[in-house]
This record gives sequence, C-alpha cells and structure tokens, in this order.
Amino acid sequence: MRIISGICRGRKLAQIQGYDIRPTSDRVREAIFNIVGSRIKDSRVLDLFAGTGALGLEALSRGADHAVFMDSAHTACTTIQKNIALCKMTKKASLIRHDIIGQPLPKILLSELFDFIFLDPPYAKGYAEKVMERKKIIDILTPKGIIIVEQSHGESLSNELRGLDIFRQKKYSKTLISFLKKSDYE
Repeated sequence: MRIISGICRGRKLAQIQGYDIRPTSDRVREAIFNIVGSRIKDSRVLDLFAGTGALGLEALSRGADHAVFMDSAHTACTTIQKNIALCKMTKKASLIRHDIIGQPLPKILLSELFDFIFLDPPYAKGYAEKVMERKKIIDILTPKGIIIVEQSHGESLSNELRGLDIFRQKKYSKTLISFLKKSDYE
C-alpha cells in the first residue's frame, strides 16, 4: 500500500501484520479522491476506523490542512503513528485511540468541524449506520461537508439516516462507496 498522489506520492505505508484488517485498496482510494477533487485542499479530515491511516494520509498528501485519525485497536494506532511519521505529517495529524461503537464521540472532537469524514468500518457489522445514527456526527460536519463510507457491496445504508442524504454511490468490485451530505444543504 502506498500514497497515490500529492507531496507523499509513492510513499509506502507500514502494514498491520497478522491482524484482521482490510485496508482500502489503492484503486478505491484513487477513485474516492478523484471524485472529491480539489475540495480536499485546505480541508479538515476525520478518518474513523483508520486502520493504517491510508485515507487520512492520502488527504494530507493532497493538501488537506489537518487530519484526525481514530481507531480502537492498539496495533492500528501504533501503525498509524508510524505512517504519520513516515509521511512527515506529525504537525498536521492527530491520533485518538477510541472505540466509537462502544462509546460516545470523544469530547475533544465535539469542538471541531470537519469537511470530510471517512468511515471505513469492518464489513458486515452494521457499524457505519450505528455511527451515522448519532446526532453528534452531523454536528461535527461542516455545512458543505461530506461523509464517505466504504462498505461491502452486499451492505447498504438506510435511506432514512437522520439528517443525511446519499448523493452518490459507486461500486468497485466487492466494495461500495457512498457519499453523504447534510440533508439541509443543496
């Protein structure tokens, strides 16, 4: 796995060995960032279920101003920290070890607003909807912000997510990417 574009283009990222993880493929990451385009520049990004940190680091490489990485696994957090250092992004990155499924959003996040929230939970567990059903997730999204959800192509999001609308979906092999925005934003 490597950074695809931007100032860290070609940089290989540390992997998590012997751990049940499914990193976002280079092809899917490239497709996501092609859709997002130049809106990533100067943005604030939240990478939930961050794993290796590849999505948030790709955003930083392409010009995002700051990225917050969150994962509950110690091994993942150690790998994310290593990858942040490999990409020389320590001043633009924050890491929080937190179980977003079992606990409410950490208070430190509630004082921030994010332009992009990447949500790449383990497949087939319903975690994406559990996270997005929380009102607080909408509260930390800017008015024009976008939530990007990666799921198995066999999963789907409810059409009745509180305060969010799916405005684009794209299937890549066995992966479904959904783009959501606040319902009140046109």
